Amino acid sequence: MSATSTLNKQILTQLEKSKHLSHLKQLQAYLITLGHSQTQFYAFKLVRFCNLTLFNLNYARSIFNHLHSPNIYLYTAMITAYASQPDHYSTLNLYIEMVRKANPKPNQFIFPHVLRSCPVVLGTYGTKMLHTQIMKFGFGEYPVVQTALVDSYTRSCSDLGIARKVFDEMTERNVVSWTAMVSGYTRVGEMGNAVLLFEEMPERDSPSWNAVIAGCTQNGLFSEAISLFRRMVNSSNRPNQVSVVCTLSACGHGGMLQLGKCIHGYIYRNELGSDCYISNGLVDMYGKCGSLVEAKCVFDKTPKRNLTSWNSMINCVALHGQSDCAVSIFKEMLEHRDNVMPDYVTFVGLLNACTHGGLVEQGRKYFDMMINDYGIEPQIEHYGCLIDLLGRAGQFEEAKEVIREMKIPPDEVVWGSLLNGCKIHGRMDMAEYAVKKLIEIDPNNGGYGIMLANIYSESGRWNEVRKVRKMLKEQNVHKTPGCSWIEIDNQVHQFYSVDKTHPRTEDIYLTLECLANRF
Repeated sequence: MSATSTLNKQILTQLEKSKHLSHLKQLQAYLITLGHSQTQFYAFKLVRFCNLTLFNLNYARSIFNHLHSPNIYLYTAMITAYASQPDHYSTLNLYIEMVRKANPKPNQFIFPHVLRSCPVVLGTYGTKMLHTQIMKFGFGEYPVVQTALVDSYTRSCSDLGIARKVFDEMTERNVVSWTAMVSGYTRVGEMGNAVLLFEEMPERDSPSWNAVIAGCTQNGLFSEAISLFRRMVNSSNRPNQVSVVCTLSACGHGGMLQLGKCIHGYIYRNELGSDCYISNGLVDMYGKCGSLVEAKCVFDKTPKRNLTSWNSMINCVALHGQSDCAVSIFKEMLEHRDNVMPDYVTFVGLLNACTHGGLVEQGRKYFDMMINDYGIEPQIEHYGCLIDLLGRAGQFEEAKEVIREMKIPPDEVVWGSLLNGCKIHGRMDMAEYAVKKLIEIDPNNGGYGIMLANIYSESGRWNEVRKVRKMLKEQNVHKTPGCSWIEIDNQVHQFYSVDKTHPRTEDIYLTLECLANRF
């Protein structure tokens, strides 16, 4: 065995035994004494060990920076590590540095990582500029690069057409490239195109099923998500953790408790795990469906709770008006041995709980705590909760002061919350002001116009009532109909106001008439 082979084996053996940065530094010092401080092979091994085992990108970059001419493998190792963080700016800056030096030349494995960072750092034109460089370097026909281009273009809504053009021109499409295009459509809400493309796929894997199921859930197509999950159960690609969590979310949003319980049973039978990811999905589903006992049971059995676990449980009980319980869980979280720190979602749940329970002083306290103790900048959701809390308590001057001092423009939730408080306390002057602000934000929402007309009628201002109704008629705006649903035999039936499209409408109205006649 040659001296080089012996040294290679010795270094690799030592790296396998190493656990800490101090071990790596000793090995690095040893290589320097042997005159191998600039040997690319050893530098590559040290950099990869830093990135993959120690997760110390700063020290890896220090080793990289001391090399006179890092090769393409070292650049790829560093760019891959930055992209996995993700640290988009460092990814792109290192790539730009390499291109400016013109040595080494990029390879096809670098471009997918850089393409993921481009839309984030450079916006719409980032991918287009990199696409030009890819063609210049001769990597435009590589399937891995083409797939990354499709993914990168779909991250910008305006570039979806270009993404489809790249996809259609690919000579070799695999399941990854098909899934990238399906995910692109789901990302921008084009679920019709996403499902059509999914049905055309010559082969599917779990990520492709998950992409379309998650897309349906995120875009409010809950029944479609569940239908796809049922098909997946009977396919060659069995559901995994991602599949069941996405479907549990659909069940929660649609109030489909029985189906959610069936999926819980499926998780148990197929041993898909009881980790935080699954448990949080179950807590969220049970909570949204109103089964707080089951939600708490799953929560209590979760072996290691993360921040999402606590947030899910706090939001569950807050949603159903159990304010004291939400506050109690928050206090338990702060005292827990896992040392979990609250985030902005935690305080949305707490403020919601205070709103439902009329806990004005506690709501103020948590709002101030969020800013002063945890350095969390209030988001529109926090302001909406606080305004709702103050409005319900009739503290309109303070509510107006909060709105004036907001660092972000008030949205429909903020003005709607103020309006709700005005209606409770009969403050028609301020209600009129809030509705006018809502109409400014969404002039096509006929519901706001109808609210304004109702406010005028309650004040006896009939001329204004006629003007508003005339305006609504001329603009041909309509109020969004109310919707309710019920789950029967694992099937959800939706009903809209003045809607007679349900196949059993005649039976429903006959039953309703019979019930009405009894009273």
